[in-house]
Amino acid sequence: MSKSVTLPEINIPEEELKLLLAIKLLDEGLVSLGKASEMAGYSERAFVEVLLHRGIAPIKYQKPNLEKELTNA
Repeated sequence: MSKSVTLPEINIPEEELKLLLAIKLLDEGLVSLGKASEMAGYSERAFVEVLLHRGIAPIKYQKPNLEKELTNA
């Protein structure tokens, strides 16, 4: 599926806009890591490296899930 968005004229390359959108959607929990990396045009491994370089955790644990994980460990 393809979506089109009209933005005002800004001086940001299209590749950077795709990356920023992918990061935001991942951060909001709206897309998976795999889908975000695909949207940004990166392999999953390269996308994780970009996230880490920007100080963004590629995997987010919610408190209840983390507690459950620690209990099951």
